[in-house]
Amino acid sequence: MISQEAGPIGEFVLRDGLTSADAVILHREALHVLRPGITTAHLDAYSDDEWPTAVLQSHERALSLAREALKQGTRSRRDDPGMGIDIDVRDDAQFEVLVDLAPYTIDAECSQEGQSVFSASDSGTSLWITITPKQETELRARLDALGAPSTALIARHAPAHGGA
Repeated sequence: MISQEAGPIGEFVLRDGLTSADAVILHREALHVLRPGITTAHLDAYSDDEWPTAVLQSHERALSLAREALKQGTRSRRDDPGMGIDIDVRDDAQFEVLVDLAPYTIDAECSQEGQSVFSASDSGTSLWITITPKQETELRARLDALGAPSTALIARHAPAHGGA
């Protein structure tokens, strides 16, 4: 269960009309804010566009992680080699693969104890996150510090009335 210590959970998405650079920053900073609570993560090593040169090494690393999982028997030979690649966010190198590729992939998903907290898709044009007010404040401060508009993130739904 997602910790309620910092208040109710809010759903947020990318604001329309963002530059690609601002969308990339938002994807990456959201992952940094969410990282401490993420218990499972996976991504697809596919994009609708060319992978930027700056992330090609991470793309190859993601495919390597899939091959390693196949050798270890934790991945089926029938699985598409570039889909649903598990990422251990506790491992700094694997987390950086997720951070590098999430803004460009057709799909990246993160959960906290079975509840989805991050979903990136459509090669950087779609992002959905659930965060607490404390995490929202941290994320907006990180965006401001990087010169990205903190307004890049908009509430998807108003918090539910009456709690849980």
